[in-house]
Amino acid sequence: MSAQANIVAYDGAATPVQHTFVPASNGRTALADEFAAFWREVTASVPTEAQGTVETYVRKLKSGTYRVTLAVSIPVMESIGAQNAAGYTAPPKVAYVNTMQVVGYFSPRSTLADRQLVRQLVRNILDNTITSTTVSGAGVAYESFGALIVPS
Repeated sequence: MSAQANIVAYDGAATPVQHTFVPASNGRTALADEFAAFWREVTASVPTEAQGTVETYVRKLKSGTYRVTLAVSIPVMESIGAQNAAGYTAPPKVAYVNTMQVVGYFSPRSTLADRQLVRQLVRNILDNTITSTTVSGAGVAYESFGALIVPS
């Protein structure tokens, strides 16, 4: 199991912006047989509750099947309005949060190659990639969906 490290990813903007998610916490959750790791952005100009987050969970279900989840959440801030008659401008706050989850269910009999195959197909479908690419052997998604672990 690797140490929890920063996650760096670019968004899909016309001029791509780099997002860096730093380790926030990890460990066992309140659910039986579930482990989690959390990351969040640390942008000085944005309130803590408005920072983007990445979460991974690996849980062994009663059936023996592993449930693996990767979730990315990006809060969207309210637009700041004009001052009121007293000259007060309300501080910005989170208007809503956009979240996407990828969930996998893996048999305890599955091999690393089995899990890599399905993960790579999902990745290529999400990216609309029709060419062959090498399967990644590192990173949060690889460890969660491939090795069935969360970084510590």
